[in-house]
Amino acid sequence: MKHNWDKLLSSKRFKFDNDTNKLIIIKSKNLNNFRSAFSQDYDRIIFSNSFRRLSRKTQVHPLSQNDHVHNRLTHSLEVASVGRSLGLGAGEFIKETIDENINPSDVSYIVQTACLAHDIGNPPFGHAGEDSIKRWFKNGDNSKYLMSLSESERLDFEHFDGNAQSFRIVCEIENNLYKGGMCLTFATLGALVKYPRSSQETEKFSFFQSEQSTFNTLFDELGLIKNNEIIRHPLSYLMEVADDICYSLLDIKDAIELKIIKLEDVLGIFELFKLEKYKKILALDISDNKKASMLSAFCINALTSHAMDIFKLNIDNLAQSNQKHLIELFTNEDFKKGIKEAKKFGYERIFKTPDKKLLEIEADKHISLLLDTYIQATYNEHINNINEKQEKLLKSMLEDRPNKSFTLYQKYQRVVDYISGMTDNYVLLSVGKIKKSLN
Repeated sequence: MKHNWDKLLSSKRFKFDNDTNKLIIIKSKNLNNFRSAFSQDYDRIIFSNSFRRLSRKTQVHPLSQNDHVHNRLTHSLEVASVGRSLGLGAGEFIKETIDENINPSDVSYIVQTACLAHDIGNPPFGHAGEDSIKRWFKNGDNSKYLMSLSESERLDFEHFDGNAQSFRIVCEIENNLYKGGMCLTFATLGALVKYPRSSQETEKFSFFQSEQSTFNTLFDELGLIKNNEIIRHPLSYLMEVADDICYSLLDIKDAIELKIIKLEDVLGIFELFKLEKYKKILALDISDNKKASMLSAFCINALTSHAMDIFKLNIDNLAQSNQKHLIELFTNEDFKKGIKEAKKFGYERIFKTPDKKLLEIEADKHISLLLDTYIQATYNEHINNINEKQEKLLKSMLEDRPNKSFTLYQKYQRVVDYISGMTDNYVLLSVGKIKKSLN
């Protein structure tokens, strides 16, 4: 087991070698006694353009005018806060019971950074944008653009997933384009992967065909390919549960803030957590928004503590084979029911509101227009049938413009990289410019 965790906490990185024109594997070094290889990973995410753009990307409510409502950036920071605590607890436990040479701070940084990056590939307008990209590529009217692609390449677009785009950004796109991306440590990359599968296997996956070689090498180095099965990194379960704990409760808080629901609508959910201060909070002379914030905070604390206990109980199995989501392993049935009820309520009462649906319809129109325009221009350039307006459009992509030497699959990927990297506001700006140029 000790040897296994040595691999799982690998500080190795990919680095592009200019002499061989290939990615090589190097051993990271601490820059000094206060900046470890894993803290460098955290810094690379925090200071990246892709992460900063999350401040203008939808979490649940597109183009909200309420400054208190979560965006992808504030959500990611909150998930990372929970992940930091879980990672530190996991590190202390591993050090005490498995390997005394483990530094708990390293484990904390690994989980925290994976949490920071977990949504970095999400397109504008949240899951509505993700669905729009899938829908466009599945639309029979657009089939001519995909005819020359292989099935696996086509499925990457038809099953487009923000998780796979996140992996692509950190491994290929951000900082060093096609030269290792952010060059994060193997441990952090492994903890980021929630679905160790390709688009050929499922519609929820964590890598595109373009990153398959990188993915295979990574998981082999981590010791997570066993009997031809790819095993999840055990720390990825902490990243996943931190995300679920945060969004399930804070989506409810946002809905109260936006007056989509009332606090009384969800008191039954909060009661399930049997908070010691539940009645005292409800009796306070403060707004329902503030009560919801306090209740959520205490619930998150309780769920985080229980998730840590469950991780400790199951750590051997998590390190050896794919297991259920940690929430499914909860032994506190009230907590398990509470978080499931919160998710169910969000899906039925928050995600399906008429106003939100109208905004998502508009978002779909915008994403579709961008794909119509950029994919058609890219395709026409590929077959040497591009017009002057389309040439100008592709030039506007600047460094994101597909290289003429790329395959058609690679060219389409650059278009999707460009569009999925847009903020909500930039989509509106780009659509406005396109409409103006067509008139």
